[in-house]
Amino acid sequence: MEKADLKELKEKVACGAVLESSGFAVDRQESTRRAVKYRRDGNIIIVIHEGRGWFDPLSEAKGDVFRLVEHLDGLPFAAALHVVTDLVGFRPAEPAWIRQAREKAPHQTGTQRWQNRRKPWCGSSSWRYLHDARGIPEPILRRAVADDLLRDGPHGSMWAGHTDEAGHVTGWEERGPRWRGFASGGAKILFRLGPVDATRLCVTEAAIDAMSLAAIEDLRPGSLYLSTGGGWSPSTEAALHGLASRPDVLLVAATDANSQGETFAERLRILAEENGCNWQRLRPPSDDWNACLKEKE
Repeated sequence: MEKADLKELKEKVACGAVLESSGFAVDRQESTRRAVKYRRDGNIIIVIHEGRGWFDPLSEAKGDVFRLVEHLDGLPFAAALHVVTDLVGFRPAEPAWIRQAREKAPHQTGTQRWQNRRKPWCGSSSWRYLHDARGIPEPILRRAVADDLLRDGPHGSMWAGHTDEAGHVTGWEERGPRWRGFASGGAKILFRLGPVDATRLCVTEAAIDAMSLAAIEDLRPGSLYLSTGGGWSPSTEAALHGLASRPDVLLVAATDANSQGETFAERLRILAEENGCNWQRLRPPSDDWNACLKEKE
């Protein structure tokens, strides 16, 4: 088949069609418009690029619709080609997304967008969301605000900043009552709450979980509470390597109590081994640390 024909076929068959026909279902709570999470038993596939790309968060697998069929069924390319061809015209039952409009200023850099948003204050919409809905105690919020880690996002959401080693904001996690995502064009590195010279590094998957664990432990001295933003990007891995290579470090895998959390914990164990630092698995009694915090309260 000519390259032009392959390209046309990829345009006609979305990755969601392959997944739905293989028994996967959309996880609406864990999905966004840009990244739709599909589940089947313990398997997870994230569909991106408006249905034209995908990746497996529990492995290194990724690619286009043909690679997806190869990944799921263990087929060679020629057989995968026939599977995809048979799906032409199949329309997956995608959810009707209700996405809040996001403020965009094309001429603004990410840093400018961050600086133009106000910090949360007692009574602001993001403060109420974090304090009332997610149970984050006031002292933790005040510490995060003082460290310039939070911003008041649109429509009752909050922004939690990711920073590089120099402390510059590279992007931010966005969470709200009806919206979750990451800054458009931003880079996931690490959300960091606590002293920069801390030797106990608690790695979670979300900034709200990092703040929740900090609250549960009452900001344990010598601890830095981190969030990867649910991803494992090369920049995140590089930042963790940099932190783990310091003397006397304890790397704590405080990821969620599910299969994805266990996969991230294993990656952290390997990373600790590569850097010669100590490692510990700190598993939340509930699904995640925010759930534990709300149960504790």
